[in-house]
Amino acid sequence: MELKARVTDLDRIRRIAREIATMDLGVQEQTDTYFRCTSGRLKLRQGGHVPAQLIWYRRADRQDARASDYRLVPISNPETLKGALEAALGVWCIVRKRREIYLFQNVRIHLDEVENLGTFLEFEAVVSHGIDDQAARAQLADLSQRFAISSTDLVAVSYSDLLSTG
Repeated sequence: MELKARVTDLDRIRRIAREIATMDLGVQEQTDTYFRCTSGRLKLRQGGHVPAQLIWYRRADRQDARASDYRLVPISNPETLKGALEAALGVWCIVRKRREIYLFQNVRIHLDEVENLGTFLEFEAVVSHGIDDQAARAQLADLSQRFAISSTDLVAVSYSDLLSTG
């Protein structure tokens, strides 16, 4: 379950995240190369000290909390894969960001500084055997209140969509 919002005061958001976080997962510089595909979105994520991943996902473009179906594939040779995917599918968009990651219970809190877009807050609640969709939605609603996110701050689409539409 995901929720994304624009933020203007990243320092305030960072203070709240640090106060409530059960774990600080650090900072990652990420480059997401999105490829053209006929179903969902397909991206190669590279950067920092974490292994590259091929990520396919599909989710509705809506402002409120939304479910996401995804597949993660660890990649040991990202440049070779990127060349093959670029030749086969074509590159749609490249998103570069600095991401601070905090954990609050089963929710990943992302503080994103996205090149050419600005600053964002993203919540990703993992739905599992102990947390169903309804509980995850309640968690995101609670976090939205804690961070004082208004409905006008919410973002319905991915960073790639925001970049590609200018």
